[in-house]
Amino acid sequence: MSRINTVTHETANPEQKALFDAIHSQLGMVPNFLKIFANSPAALRAFLGPHGIANEGSLEPQTRERIALGLAQQNACEYCLSAHTAIGRKAGLNAAEIEANRAGTSQDQKAAVAVRFARSLVENMGEVTTAEITEARNAGYSDGEIVEIITHAGMNVLTNMIGKASRVEIDFPKIALKVAA
Repeated sequence: MSRINTVTHETANPEQKALFDAIHSQLGMVPNFLKIFANSPAALRAFLGPHGIANEGSLEPQTRERIALGLAQQNACEYCLSAHTAIGRKAGLNAAEIEANRAGTSQDQKAAVAVRFARSLVENMGEVTTAEITEARNAGYSDGEIVEIITHAGMNVLTNMIGKASRVEIDFPKIALKVAA
């Protein structure tokens, strides 16, 4: 059971309902973590704005999901891991790729650099090395794409925090976190 109120369409005020309707029209559902955000319509709008803009960027949808999977596992957010496993599969990631992403890499050499870079950003609170930036450039990422990786890392940390702090009910097929040996 969630530790923070999960706003439903039935309990939503007119502003929350309008946000839910907009989300539903794009996704076909309103994921539970957005129902947690809806406790503060301002917070939900703040999340949706950058999320929509970031999804317009030049990073491939598969790479965005790879980053989300790598960070969900690293940050131990079972909700996000479950959600991005389902979304990643829809984006074309197979089981072996999802496992690689959870381990902080990818079967695709270029994407592996993005996943490692995103995890380093989070682990080091943004204090990445010049060598890591150079590696991303050498892999073929432009400075714009490097900024997009940073943006996706930050947005995923935010959703990981919402998922963990609220203990929101998982509304995707549940995927268990891997526990370090």
